[in-house]
Amino acid sequence: MRLLRRLPDNSFELISFDDDNTPPYAILSHTWAEGQEVTYLELLAGAGKDKTGYEKICFCAERAAVDGLQYCWVDTCCIDKSTTNELNTAINSMFRWYQRASK
Repeated sequence: MRLLRRLPDNSFELISFDDDNTPPYAILSHTWAEGQEVTYLELLAGAGKDKTGYEKICFCAERAAVDGLQYCWVDTCCIDKSTTNELNTAINSMFRWYQRASK
């Protein structure tokens, strides 16, 4: 599982964890805005900040921090959808990830 962590400069980093060694995290349940979501590759490149989906990522990180959590998960940018194997694994794991979320 890959989680987001907000850095002091307000950028984000993605960190991978084994499923049995995942720290507490918040998860964002949301509806997608066509063409406005920040992808995994965009987040890695520091792009997509002009998209409305970036506001949702920031909101999730802010809520997580308010709840005392350092990590959050947003499907649009935590899953590399360009990799079929990763996408299939994520789809099969999502119920468990939502179930294990702290918030």
